[in-house]
Amino acid sequence: MDYLYFLTNASATLRAIDYLRSMKHAAKASITVIHQIDGWIVKVRFPQPLTPLHHGNFRAFMNELGIAYQPEMRLKMVFWSLETGQSPVEVMRRYQVAIVAHGEPDIKEIEAFRQQFTRGLGYCPETLA
Repeated sequence: MDYLYFLTNASATLRAIDYLRSMKHAAKASITVIHQIDGWIVKVRFPQPLTPLHHGNFRAFMNELGIAYQPEMRLKMVFWSLETGQSPVEVMRRYQVAIVAHGEPDIKEIEAFRQQFTRGLGYCPETLA
């Protein structure tokens, strides 16, 4: 079961990952995080459907952080390419997207991206706050 959301900043993205990691029943969940100039696309894939209670709780939490997202064709192709086992670097080159994380949920990748991006710019854009 997949959930796809648009989040406005890195803090919300980190909260989503922390919440996902705290879900005991979601131990095998995977996540894909894409940074765009106006925000973050977060796709969460659970290996099996959530119970109605867990589904409702997860959606409620994610709806507090962002909005459900319908990707355009280019992003659909990005997700499909990743799901078929293509390397994130190859997919980033082909579709010109910034894949910050793919696989097991880990906040270190988001933090490293934030630091490198802001160091290069010399300031912190709102989406990286």
